[in-house]
Amino acid sequence: MARSRTAPATAVDVADSYAVRLMQHLVVPTFVIDPKRRVVIWNRACERLTGVAASEVIGTGKHWQAFYETRRPCLADLVALDRPEQLPEYYSEYAARGHNGLGFSAENWCVMPKLGSQLYLAIDAGPIHDEAGRLIAVVETLRDLTDQKRAEMALKELATKDGLTGLANRRSFDQMLSDEWARAQRTQKPLALLFVDVDHFKLFNDRHGHQSGDECLRAVAAVVSRHAVRPLDLAGRYGGEEFALILPDMDCDTACLVAEQIRCAVMALAIVHGAAGGGDHVTLSVGVASHIPTGADGGPDRLLGAADEALYVAKRLGRNRVICAERVLAEFAALGREAAAGPAPFRRKTA
Repeated sequence: MARSRTAPATAVDVADSYAVRLMQHLVVPTFVIDPKRRVVIWNRACERLTGVAASEVIGTGKHWQAFYETRRPCLADLVALDRPEQLPEYYSEYAARGHNGLGFSAENWCVMPKLGSQLYLAIDAGPIHDEAGRLIAVVETLRDLTDQKRAEMALKELATKDGLTGLANRRSFDQMLSDEWARAQRTQKPLALLFVDVDHFKLFNDRHGHQSGDECLRAVAAVVSRHAVRPLDLAGRYGGEEFALILPDMDCDTACLVAEQIRCAVMALAIVHGAAGGGDHVTLSVGVASHIPTGADGGPDRLLGAADEALYVAKRLGRNRVICAERVLAEFAALGREAAAGPAPFRRKTA
């Protein structure tokens, strides 16, 4: 491979200096652009990291093609342009320190077109000025943190997912519900919540065994998860045989339609129950609540209590049905305006 890693001397006066020759042999992937954002140095380590030869980018502004499929600035470009305000647009994590000799730092997933696989890179870019304070170059260095990032993501997955079903676990679900409740208070849009309970699950376990019980829960979880279709929808395992679904910006009528779709989809699975008193096939009871929270409502316990009350009513009325708690929640809201005490803490129901 022909390797021309520096621009002609006219591009950078120090192109033949010891410092530049040293930079070429650094083990840290490094490239340098001039004030017009043309590449003047693209070292060997940068070639190895990107799969792009120095001869392809030296003297051009095409360095972005080593990292991305569509044209966008690299961190060095933002330093050259002194555009810290654009960092949030292009980088997931960043720090801007301006033209004080420290430059910008950022982290991001990069497409790496020549490699055919994404890399998570930690990037530092800093300016070089002459004695008069004029910008003469920007140096960008890169570190491959892909393995570390994937390990972090795997740990986060373990910390936030239920091991049996793959849905959000109780802790992450509670956090999401709290966040969405606060957002609904700000936007004054409804927040819907579904409690989904497998009917007579203890009887199912007793008849078919815990392994079949686990398979049943995974099948129900898959159905619930398929109905969390929008970016902010979240399906979680609330505990035991009970699941929950957060549906932001959704009124009670629409949420009830979703609940009915879930109930019918599980019936269509025709999972044999057969235990005495349990019916022929596995069914669901679903409690639905939706509310536009106000400052007087406090936290999401009111929504939880209403959905739980609706689930309780569904059980009492014979199971295998959807009950909406809009009326119950309206009563809770009225109590909140008339008295300091809110509704009693919601109860967990048996199957």
